[in-house]
Amino acid sequence: MKAVILAGGFGKRLKPLTDDRPKPMVEISGVPILEWQVNWLKNYNVKEIIICAGYLKGSVIDHIGSGQKFGVRVGFAVEEEPLGTGGALKNARALISGDSFIAMNGDVLTNLDPMKLTHLVKPEGDALCSIAAVPLRSPYGIIEIDNGRAKGFREKPTLSEYWINAGIYCLSTSVLDMLPDKGSLEEVTLPSLAMDNKIRVEKYIDVLWRSIDTHKDIEEAQKEFQALAPRRS
Repeated sequence: MKAVILAGGFGKRLKPLTDDRPKPMVEISGVPILEWQVNWLKNYNVKEIIICAGYLKGSVIDHIGSGQKFGVRVGFAVEEEPLGTGGALKNARALISGDSFIAMNGDVLTNLDPMKLTHLVKPEGDALCSIAAVPLRSPYGIIEIDNGRAKGFREKPTLSEYWINAGIYCLSTSVLDMLPDKGSLEEVTLPSLAMDNKIRVEKYIDVLWRSIDTHKDIEEAQKEFQALAPRRS
């Protein structure tokens, strides 16, 4: 099983940190997001990784290299211009083999088991894609109200009745033919697959997951993931 990491993001909301590095190279507890992801994939025995690099790609290539120092093999699909998540995956198709592969956004930290996704996509099956879903976490504290009076407060609770796309997928290689040359996987291809009933969803409960979009996300991730920080020799 190969994995593709979409690591070409600008990270405009993380400026000035992203003035001299792409978003996936922003550090959490002293370790770049991309390194967290490589180690996480390795822990689940995914040792062939393709990185789609664009903005300031040199910093990604210099840090990750061949992947040997992390115990994996890494190849790079380089974007000369922004292609979007769908276009970036399509640009990497020459490096992708097998019946299916894992794909993920380059700004996600998690400890969920991606192998659960791979069992849902089979060449002879009725699903061409599986998506990891995690419960929505409210960005705000909520008030518990009874008969017009505050009865309690909950700080940023998990709203378990609502689920969000975790930005981690298993895709049949046949999906590569459905991707735009330039455009979004989430906005172009996934809605089409959903209309054809070709997507299965794996719900993950009681896992760590955070998308790093703002400076506040960095602060929160450093608290949540500190104990899981990759060890360096």
